[in-house]
Amino acid sequence: MTTSSKKRRARPSVRLPLWALIVIIILGLLILTGSSVWLYRTVRTMVSTLEISSPDFDTVAEPVPGAAVTINDNTTNSTSNPLPLLSADALKPWSGKDRISILLLGIDQRCEENGPAHTDSMMVLTIDPVGLSAAILSLPRDLWVEIPGFQLDRINQAHYLGELYEYPGGGPALAMETVMSTLGIPLDYYAAVNFDAFIEVVDLIGGITVNVPDVIEDPTYPDRCYGYDPFSITAGSHRLNGEDALKYARTRATFGGDVDRAGRQQTVMLAVRDQILQLDMLPQLIAQSPRLWQTLQENVRTNLTLDEGLQLALLMQDIPRDSIQTAVIDYNYVYNETTPDGRQVLVPNRDEIRRLRDALFVPPAVPTPVIENLPDLMAAEKAKVALFNGTAVFGLASDTQIYLQQHNINVTEIGNADSAAYRTTQIIDYGDYPNTTLYLTQLMDVPPLNVSAGSKPEGAYDVLVIIGDNWRVPEP
Repeated sequence: MTTSSKKRRARPSVRLPLWALIVIIILGLLILTGSSVWLYRTVRTMVSTLEISSPDFDTVAEPVPGAAVTINDNTTNSTSNPLPLLSADALKPWSGKDRISILLLGIDQRCEENGPAHTDSMMVLTIDPVGLSAAILSLPRDLWVEIPGFQLDRINQAHYLGELYEYPGGGPALAMETVMSTLGIPLDYYAAVNFDAFIEVVDLIGGITVNVPDVIEDPTYPDRCYGYDPFSITAGSHRLNGEDALKYARTRATFGGDVDRAGRQQTVMLAVRDQILQLDMLPQLIAQSPRLWQTLQENVRTNLTLDEGLQLALLMQDIPRDSIQTAVIDYNYVYNETTPDGRQVLVPNRDEIRRLRDALFVPPAVPTPVIENLPDLMAAEKAKVALFNGTAVFGLASDTQIYLQQHNINVTEIGNADSAAYRTTQIIDYGDYPNTTLYLTQLMDVPPLNVSAGSKPEGAYDVLVIIGDNWRVPEP
């Protein structure tokens, strides 16, 4: 039915070359060091021989430990269509002043699969180009959320459903929509990477060192073909190759399960960064780029352009390590629940998540000086409001219409939502009606986390309210 979508224009999927993957995906938008002049010359040389194209995450073969990654015969030759040299302007540091947020997706792709895949990990990376700070927020795969246009489900289903039903922009686009509506933040870009790219990079840098706090025994760790590949590791410092680093990041055999795993993924990402930067390995990786680039052609998707990736890299080298925050939506922000069909999920505590989001993303404060004039400002916007009942309570939309019209809300349409299982009320602004949406949040006690932006509504309305099960019309 109705879906929320961000205001920013959609971009076609493209692939970035080696340096951009390392900087933006594997290093998690962490900080590059070194000379801008060296980076300029290196990238200028590389981009003249690389092609940008879009991967399909084709069939994955079961990897053999220690063996090189096998490349499919239909891999595009990266030198067949040389790129022109970038202009001098494209190689300047990022000039924008707005916060940049990127969704990182780890794709859970199994052997002999060439269809839709779930996400195995999900992180939001955000960078403030003015304050020169960054943050990484990990979302557990079992987070129970509303997927726009579908029903309540685990958040890792969003990518799968987007691919399966050919959602505009595919799985990454629906994953972005889901995260945006869950966190109430805009996302600018995405980068999706499967396991092969991660393994290849870790092996190329000679492995990583991690400090394991507790013993992990996982006899049912899944292999890539729906079997088992037992994994165990003792407490202490360990040197891990690509396969073992992937297992350490993916295992769920600890007390905290999915939540613990999200924290380990950040640990592994920081260990990759430390290995590369401490040993000054970027020049070595550049030298090995033909092998890695071949792998990346099949295993990475992103809507970042080459120019944007380079400008972000030049920006990120100026951000100090102590200005990078990391956080996980853990058990301080969720609680365990069992769905009617027996699935174990993590239900978000939206108030606590909103506070965490505000601490990391620092959204603009609500303009309190105009609150007293809010009804008049709302009326001046002349927004058409639609009410869709997302619950099993008969007549709730009609009763809510009467209540809101008593407060001069211009309700022009009521109906039923695509699902009767919305737990909380959602507000989608399809234009620029901040006072109307703010007034609605006050009248219906909707947290800002549940307000999102959209485009192209399916009806003749400007603001859509999907009524959740937490709402009841106040008594007169």
